[in-house]
Amino acid sequence: MPDYFHGYAVVGLVAVVGVLFVAVAFGAGRLLRPMVPTSEKLLTYECGVDPVGEGWAHTQVRYYVYAFLYVIFAVDSVFLFPWATVFAEPGFGGTTLVEMFVFLGFLSVGLLYAWRKGVLAWT
Repeated sequence: MPDYFHGYAVVGLVAVVGVLFVAVAFGAGRLLRPMVPTSEKLLTYECGVDPVGEGWAHTQVRYYVYAFLYVIFAVDSVFLFPWATVFAEPGFGGTTLVEMFVFLGFLSVGLLYAWRKGVLAWT
């Protein structure tokens, strides 16, 4: 029975050591850092620009569209390479082929949406 709990004891010990290491690091950082707050240091800072006006700023939608397109193409490539290796394995051919066509169908719908919105135009 002691051998059964040995693995759990090692994992628990590593977890405790990890938590203690983080706690000591944060405590040392708090004790060693200089603490001289001034009104200028307590201002909100963003990219070197002084805060002017209210905190609400509009973001252009095209950045979200670029992120959406990136996800479409990146996720597509991430799933196509492992699929190509599993497809050759015996017993997985038909199932993985159907799953990949369903996946590519979803990606095609996203790409069609982007195309209809005119996002893929270079002008």
